Amino acid sequence: MKKSYSLFAAIAVMLLFAGCTAAKNIENSKNLRVGMTKAQVLEVMGRPVEDEAYCKPDVWFYFVESVWMDGLTTRDECMPLVFENGKLIGWGNNFYTRHSTVGVRRNAAELKVAQAEAKKKAAAKKKTATPKKSTK
Repeated sequence: MKKSYSLFAAIAVMLLFAGCTAAKNIENSKNLRVGMTKAQVLEVMGRPVEDEAYCKPDVWFYFVESVWMDGLTTRDECMPLVFENGKLIGWGNNFYTRHSTVGVRRNAAELKVAQAEAKKKAAAKKKTATPKKSTK
């Protein structure tokens, strides 16, 4: 019986802490502005979630709500902040989704352009290379 009270108390403290962190992150996010440096964002928001598979150098995640009540911090419980060239360009799941989709399309378009240029170079190289005639 004593173990179950300890477990219940630990879970209650964990949920209370998670709720406080989420509320603090939501409140702090009201001070974010596009163009802020990473250092400025750290001053406003504090440290982002770290050591998770979804963490990236130019996308920081901040815990904002408990969805699963499992003690883990999953991406769907976080608010993403997106940086480009060291500057904040936007935040929130909607912005992150749009930015990620645009990035994928932009990368695909750049790949097509690069492939077309490579084909042109290969064709030009083939044209300029004249076969040597044998003189027998």
